[in-house]
Amino acid sequence: MADRMQALTQDELHLIHDASMEVLVETGVKFHSADAVEIFRQNGFRTEGLRVLITEKDVEKALETAPSRFPLTARNPAYSVSIGEDDFVFLPTSGPPNVVTSKGERRAATLEDYYTCCRLVQTSDQLQMTGFPMVQPGDIPPQAAHLDMMLANMALCDKPFLGGASSRMAAVDSLEMAAIAWGGKTNLRRQPVMGVIINALSPLQYTADEADSIIEMAGLGQAMVITDMVMAGSSGPISLPGVLALANAEILGGVVLSQLAGPGSPVVYGSVSAPADMRTVISAVGAPEAVVLASAIIQLARYYRLPCRTGGMLTNAHCADGQAAAEGTLMMSTAVRNGSNFILHACGQLGAYLSISFEKWLLDEEVCRMLRRVVATADISVESIDVDTIKSVGSDGNYLLHPTTFRHCRELYRPELFTRDDYQKWYNDGARRVSDVAAEMLPRRLAGYTKPPIDEGLEKALNEYVQYRKKQLL
Repeated sequence: MADRMQALTQDELHLIHDASMEVLVETGVKFHSADAVEIFRQNGFRTEGLRVLITEKDVEKALETAPSRFPLTARNPAYSVSIGEDDFVFLPTSGPPNVVTSKGERRAATLEDYYTCCRLVQTSDQLQMTGFPMVQPGDIPPQAAHLDMMLANMALCDKPFLGGASSRMAAVDSLEMAAIAWGGKTNLRRQPVMGVIINALSPLQYTADEADSIIEMAGLGQAMVITDMVMAGSSGPISLPGVLALANAEILGGVVLSQLAGPGSPVVYGSVSAPADMRTVISAVGAPEAVVLASAIIQLARYYRLPCRTGGMLTNAHCADGQAAAEGTLMMSTAVRNGSNFILHACGQLGAYLSISFEKWLLDEEVCRMLRRVVATADISVESIDVDTIKSVGSDGNYLLHPTTFRHCRELYRPELFTRDDYQKWYNDGARRVSDVAAEMLPRRLAGYTKPPIDEGLEKALNEYVQYRKKQLL
């Protein structure tokens, strides 16, 4: 039976594309940045104040230079990754100001919680990158918080990382610190070493900080994940096809700016659009419509031959319960199976981005492991089918003690948290729920963290830059 999830036809993709082009040509996108508007104007675009009108030819020209796949070089080359086409990465959640404890209580996030995120990423067998900001620390001055978080990303982990782009200042500091680690900006131009999340402001706008961050990052060839979050019925139309047309126009507007500011710079086409709950006007990130939109966004990114970003284990639940598991797994499995390349919020997300749970982080990693197994390519061959073994066992034997079973039994997936014990053993061992198992596992996981090696001179230089900038900002 064919997959029942809607695969958009070429005609349907063309309809969405044509609608977006009509919006870009006749309504345009507002960029609240004088520098961005000037870049457009110098390249012959028609502007009306802050509004930039973009033609289909402008979009096609940008798509010619934007790569369909690109590498991100890690401080430890063994952890370098590729993003796009058949390659995908998992990242933890991003931006929550709160932490939910194992008892379901919520508290404000701290810088120490950010360090915990870094340790969990470094010890993860599923997450290939650190996020930014993995939490919003409430115990340090917000105007300089990006410095401490960047330093943690670079010193406590040696995997690829996200930098800050919530302001032009954060983008500049991220680039300066990356340049320290990679021996200067000339070396940065030769290789992408970090990504940033650029958030469009629906409907059809980019703030000055987001537009300026595109300019800064593209100027040095670093990766930009250009994302919007259209809320159907609030910041966008109530119809899902209308949401797709609006979202597509917003994303393409940012893609065009990225290629004007730095032709060939890596860019990821992203959206986490979802319906607004009509009772609360909260983003229903765990709704089935959000999953449908994610599937369509992946298909649109493929239509433009761009890497795609979607959400991962997204949920509106406030604790690691059945709702969190059901909503998150539905979105995550769709993202992985349909071909997303950059899956943010793969671990830890709660409460529609407002909270993080470290116990749920571990549960989500189990789902990540299972999905990697689900999409792993099976070796279908004469040897793997092994008809001779089937005939030799026949109808009277069994396979439990067969040599082939001994040889290959460890190739089967074995969960780390989920139980397969019979009821009596599970009950006698304490009748623990999987959330209890995760709570017990968390301290052991953190105790196993070892700070990765970092050159003393490099760490000193990064610390000196952070202290220097803090004095300026504070």
